[in-house]
Amino acid sequence: MLTPQWLDQLRSRVALSALVGRSVRLQKAGREHKACCPFHNENSPSFYVNDEKGFYHCFGCGAHGDAIRWMTDHQGMAFMDAVKDLAAEAGMDVPEPDPRAAKAAEKRDSLHDVMAAAQEWFKASLASPEGNSALRYLDTRGFDAHTIQRFGFGFAPEGRQALKGALSRFPEEMLIEAGLRITVEERDPYDRFRGRLMLPIEDARGRVIAFGGRILAKAKTDAPKYLNSPDTPLFDKGRTLYNLHRAAPAARQSGRMVVVEGYMDVVAMAAAGIAECVAPLGTALTEQQIEMLWRHVEMPILCFDGDKAGQRAAMRAITRALPLLRPAHSLRIVRLPEGLDPDDLIKAKGARAMEALLSEPKSLIEVLWEAERDAVPLNTPEDKAGLKARLMAHVEAIQDPDIASLYRREIQDRYSAFAFPKRESKWQPGGSAQGGFQRGSSQKGGKWNGRPAPAPSSPESISRLNRRHEQGGTRDGLSAAVIAGLIRWPEILVRHAEALARTPGLDPRFELLIDCCGGDQALESAQLETILRQSGSEPPAVADYYGFRFGFLGNGENPEKSAEELTQAIQLLIERPVLDAALQAATARHEREFTDETFAEQQRLRERKLEFDSRLRHMATRHASS
Repeated sequence: MLTPQWLDQLRSRVALSALVGRSVRLQKAGREHKACCPFHNENSPSFYVNDEKGFYHCFGCGAHGDAIRWMTDHQGMAFMDAVKDLAAEAGMDVPEPDPRAAKAAEKRDSLHDVMAAAQEWFKASLASPEGNSALRYLDTRGFDAHTIQRFGFGFAPEGRQALKGALSRFPEEMLIEAGLRITVEERDPYDRFRGRLMLPIEDARGRVIAFGGRILAKAKTDAPKYLNSPDTPLFDKGRTLYNLHRAAPAARQSGRMVVVEGYMDVVAMAAAGIAECVAPLGTALTEQQIEMLWRHVEMPILCFDGDKAGQRAAMRAITRALPLLRPAHSLRIVRLPEGLDPDDLIKAKGARAMEALLSEPKSLIEVLWEAERDAVPLNTPEDKAGLKARLMAHVEAIQDPDIASLYRREIQDRYSAFAFPKRESKWQPGGSAQGGFQRGSSQKGGKWNGRPAPAPSSPESISRLNRRHEQGGTRDGLSAAVIAGLIRWPEILVRHAEALARTPGLDPRFELLIDCCGGDQALESAQLETILRQSGSEPPAVADYYGFRFGFLGNGENPEKSAEELTQAIQLLIERPVLDAALQAATARHEREFTDETFAEQQRLRERKLEFDSRLRHMATRHASS
């Protein structure tokens, strides 16, 4: 049964802004976050999220609720499914009415008691005389008393039965089930951890669920340097990230999560002031761990050692992440200098050197390209073809079709630039051939790229100019309509100024309007018109629209609908040059390589362009008819 107290505890453990922020782009507003309401269409933010009070509220439509209500109303989940999903993220066990489930929960609680008792004994052993060797090792690592206490370091004494004697109040079967003792056939059980520096591994609620131990005797080479607990009812190493319960709150403040290779690296980073660090536990980063990271940040940073083992770990993580990629969620990679781990780098160059590396991580696709390019020598055409095959195999693993298409395009561009470097042609401008045709030459019958250059007044030239005028007119008509709309609705200009500034080839009047957006306050329409005229440009007239009659150019009876229509037109204006450039690049690539793959990519982009033109005609026709 779910009691009100249990539900309140669940709500308190969930960061509501992080939960809502997975679906809605929030902006910090004092002690709250704000956004345009996801429950109704609006132009200005009236939807607020308050982490301290644990609720969201929209002053426009009245939508109100907590984390559970968000999952049911916005995500469409059933109540119990929402509770179970949030509880899993918060590291809480959902109470079950089933007697068998209750018995299993009771068993887990008793194992938690065993692990807590073991942790207290390990800590006491560290403080005893027999823990001096472990303390000396910690001193060599530069860990102060605060770090030792914060991370709960302990010591497991030598002796095969020492832990059993210290925890004699618990049955031997329970110690074995908790992973503290090992049983083998025809031999007495014995302690798993002996003569090791001990570090507790905790769950999302901060409860000890396992241990990691580092051997201290250098002469002992017949045992692993690091030893972790086995999988138990409490501990699944593939679904656990070391230090997550400490790193998650720090990540909410910094906006980043750093993944290092081992738990001692985590401690070293935390001691240097970088608290948002986690580590897998003796395995490569798993799919479940990647999903756990994405619950907290969209772009976790993987920080691997610079040796070959670190490079292999990076590739394993990339391979597992590719099928999981989704919009705005990926991985970034930092590679440490060869031969150094985080602790070595911090000791040699200080925490600032580590921060400098973390501030410039590489994208997943960049690391993937570099790793495959440098994997084997590429001396022959067969070697280079093998590189492309390996890269395309990675792309095929991506499940999201849009991301896969974008990866395929960038990989092909990188591969083409690498395998088919441009060669200077004697017919290119500035070529070395004597008498070659030069751009701007008045010589008739010259050549350009090996083809006859048409005379300026030839029918072919006139036809091409007419086609360009028609296409430019369509684009200019849309531009003029959008400029007129932005003058009419200046607050929309403030919202889209950054995106328009990044769009190439726009009407120069856009630059004048964007320069007026120095802050969040929009100018009046009359001011914008005056600025255009004083700069030698006239605001668009009706004749400039080339037949486009969008809703935002009407009488303005419905401001919300006008703002929505203007936003759609801006999106079309921004999308057009990107689509044109992609189609032009795909066409050039197909003419160069002429494969089924390049043909399919060219045809896909042509279909997208036809769809774009259809959307534009539909919008213009719909409003012209109305």
